[in-house]
Amino acid sequence: MPVNLHSARDFVYSHGVLWERLLFGHLFEGWPVKPVLAAFRAYKNSDNGFGHALEHDIRCPDSNPLALEFLLGVLQRTGIEPGDLLDGTAHWVEMQRQEDGTLANPAAVLDYPHAPWWNEGGQNIPDAITARLLRFGKCSDSLAESTWRWVEKNLTLKDIRATDWLFMNYHAHDYFSQVDDFPAVEELRAATIANILRCAEAAPAGQHISFFDLAPTPHSPVALAANPALIKRCLATVASGQQEDGGWRDEHGLSQWWPWTTICSLLALRAYGRLR
Repeated sequence: MPVNLHSARDFVYSHGVLWERLLFGHLFEGWPVKPVLAAFRAYKNSDNGFGHALEHDIRCPDSNPLALEFLLGVLQRTGIEPGDLLDGTAHWVEMQRQEDGTLANPAAVLDYPHAPWWNEGGQNIPDAITARLLRFGKCSDSLAESTWRWVEKNLTLKDIRATDWLFMNYHAHDYFSQVDDFPAVEELRAATIANILRCAEAAPAGQHISFFDLAPTPHSPVALAANPALIKRCLATVASGQQEDGGWRDEHGLSQWWPWTTICSLLALRAYGRLR
């Protein structure tokens, strides 16, 4: 059956938080981007970090690395330029750096509602945050250098090839896509793409939407390297994933993620000519 954009709109407007509703309006109904950025600004703290459950799995109001990483991912996935939204944020990231190059989470993070996986330590890896700040011209030289050193030790060919969850390939994908002068970067990029394709071939249908986070357009490096049959299969899964209520489900079945998953599904289908 064809995708029902009206039904998808109603789902996002019924279940999405404010930024998701405004984002849908901007991407699919021609609304201006300024209200979207204003909504994101409400999640920014005085220390120039972001919190307040911008990333749905962590409800702590304090600034935390995952909220920033997610915001940067949304901007990257949708092609929205941040303007001055990220001013001062690289400095906030630098203030969270620990001796080993990872990023500290706020002390109160587990005092607020959170997903169970946060009990295992949460997100503290700097690679995607740094890469995305570089993409938007908002990264400091100091942050770029410290992340470089972390990546040298922790994002090797062995680490890349050991990644079995399709979604988690974003760490290597984002970093090596953005940094041109890293040692053996072409080999690392090729290994990353090969591993993404390996994971995508083995992924269950519920994970296929993650493929398009890594191959957002038919002209992206991952898409150009992929077997057309793989792309066709992933697109078919996404196209058939719309539920009776108009939305799409995330791979874990967590309802807080369904509006964003719906937006990402529509973006993928539009980019590949399946949404008119």
